[in-house]
Amino acid sequence: MRYEEFTIEGRNAVLEAYRSGKTIDRLFVLDGCQDGPVKTILREAKKQNTLVQFVAKERLDHMSETGKHQGVVAYAAAYAYAEVSDILEAARAKNEPPFIFLLDEIEDPHNLGAIIRTANLAGAHGVIIPKRRAAGLTAVVARTSAGALNYTPVAKVTNLANTIEDLKKEGLWFVCADMGGQTMYDLNLTGPIGLVIGNEGQGVSRLVREKCDMIASIPMKGDIDSLNASVAAGVLAYEIVRQRLKG
Repeated sequence: MRYEEFTIEGRNAVLEAYRSGKTIDRLFVLDGCQDGPVKTILREAKKQNTLVQFVAKERLDHMSETGKHQGVVAYAAAYAYAEVSDILEAARAKNEPPFIFLLDEIEDPHNLGAIIRTANLAGAHGVIIPKRRAAGLTAVVARTSAGALNYTPVAKVTNLANTIEDLKKEGLWFVCADMGGQTMYDLNLTGPIGLVIGNEGQGVSRLVREKCDMIASIPMKGDIDSLNASVAAGVLAYEIVRQRLKG
């Protein structure tokens, strides 16, 4: 697999990249910035013999893709996509039933980054996204994931519906989020499971929804009828976590 240079921005994202073992080629720090978090990053940079340059804010602003560099920008090898088999192997290595997020055309990179962060914290073994009509692993995604992208494998597949069929052969059950489904508290969400989250506007596509074994709705009592995709992912993920802990 070929790697290209990739920008990592933000103090937490850069520090987590170092701690995860990612090779940082160059580090750019705001000239005169020597507070605690920056000193911690500089110590990690020294350990890895990273080339460090102190530069003016204007240069960091020009380098930044997100506009929120927090005085730190790093260049590293790009995040590589995993294979679906890598995600299954991660579950086997932990002797746990697979828990996988499948994202159906999530287009907002902030949502994708937030979902990857939730997947990591909820103990999921990986995230699967489609190749077309979906956000990829950009600098915005990396920063929004708050470092989780360094630890959570993300696989990109040609056809999400076919991938679900293949994973069913590995023993996984699939639940998708949809307002017309059964209340999530009434569903058995234990065991090997894939959590399917749909597009911000249209939700889960018809073909993908038909491949799912369960359709879960999140109880809502307010005056609007839907949740942000990343919030819905978090709510359902932690119902799965709750049932796993209880079981």
